[in-house]
Amino acid sequence: MDPKENLKNLGLELPTISTPGGNYVSVNIRDNIAYIAIQFPILNEKFLYLGRLGNEISTEQGYKAMELCALNVLAQVESKIGFNKIIGLNHFDAYFQSAENWDESPNVVNGASNLFVKVLNEKGQHSRAIFGVHKLPRNFCVGLTATFTIKTE
Repeated sequence: MDPKENLKNLGLELPTISTPGGNYVSVNIRDNIAYIAIQFPILNEKFLYLGRLGNEISTEQGYKAMELCALNVLAQVESKIGFNKIIGLNHFDAYFQSAENWDESPNVVNGASNLFVKVLNEKGQHSRAIFGVHKLPRNFCVGLTATFTIKTE
């Protein structure tokens, strides 16, 4: 099934793509690999889910925040590459900031994993890594980078 149709069936829309906050590009293509710069839970220029998981942000809210990061990744892909050129999602790195004793990161990161598989089907299968960090920009609770293999012709 088509990723756009899958999004529609899930009741989701791709957000407006954000512009880089520094001297970099949001999508960098080298040969047939597309590297997607870190995406945060931003919805049409509005910063959402600010704080630490386990403090200001619940695990359930973190799941939704990570899902929004994945939607932003997909928005970058569709805008800069096109879903029709995607061979598959290779890997993504998930970053989170949390309270000292909070330890539910796999549940939060499933927000991205589940969305990628629901939207891209078998092309959304991936490996992933999860990193707890002291601080993320703008106090976002989560962030996500990804790599895709793409058709280059």
